Amino acid sequence: MMNRHNPLPCFLLAAGRGERMRPLTDNLPKPLLTIQNKSLLAWHLESLAKSGIQKVVINHAWLGEKIEESLGDGHQFGLSIEYSPEATALETAGGIRKALPLLSPEDYFLVINGDVFAPNLAIKAILEKASQLRSNPKKVLAHLFMVPNPAQHPNGDFYLKDSIVSSAPSAGAERLTFSGIGIYHRNLFRDLEIGVPVKLAPLLIKAMEQNKVSGEKYTGPWHDVGTPQRLQELNAAYE
Repeated sequence: MMNRHNPLPCFLLAAGRGERMRPLTDNLPKPLLTIQNKSLLAWHLESLAKSGIQKVVINHAWLGEKIEESLGDGHQFGLSIEYSPEATALETAGGIRKALPLLSPEDYFLVINGDVFAPNLAIKAILEKASQLRSNPKKVLAHLFMVPNPAQHPNGDFYLKDSIVSSAPSAGAERLTFSGIGIYHRNLFRDLEIGVPVKLAPLLIKAMEQNKVSGEKYTGPWHDVGTPQRLQELNAAYE
């Protein structure tokens, strides 16, 4: 059961190569890039610890040993961190499937992209949402946090209407961008083979077609740290 001491396991995605961030990522994994001298992963870990989450799993591929050296077992954050190494990146869904035995969720778990910057992310509100999902007899397979479309992604990803996320337009639905932050049910990944690269979007779209994906609009600070220029701008903005 989800309890107040360990409310939800969390998976941080950190296996990407970060090609658009080169040359900064030639010798450093993208999630270890810093804003105000704190790595993107450290920002997430501090938010998770403040919320009472204790169990975190981080996947890695490119220069993954540097992530482990930087974060260790998580004791400095008050967390327990385990790692899910990937010889070659398994994409988002493939990475989640490989890490599921470490996460060992009863049902729902939280996933956050390691390369997004969301200071003061309301993790406690996310945990409350997980409790609501659990108590709802109509079990959704995913709950996505959507954000207004940023300048670099003006066409968005999915449509949100009445807390339901869809890949198809409908009257009154708002086209938004997936933040890279979501709550997932383990059953979304149960048919995947371990160790095989699988993208997340096709799985989500299939679940959307069954009305099994809910969502909400997140209007707090959120940034996709996709280029060296954006990283520089964020460092200046949060100085």
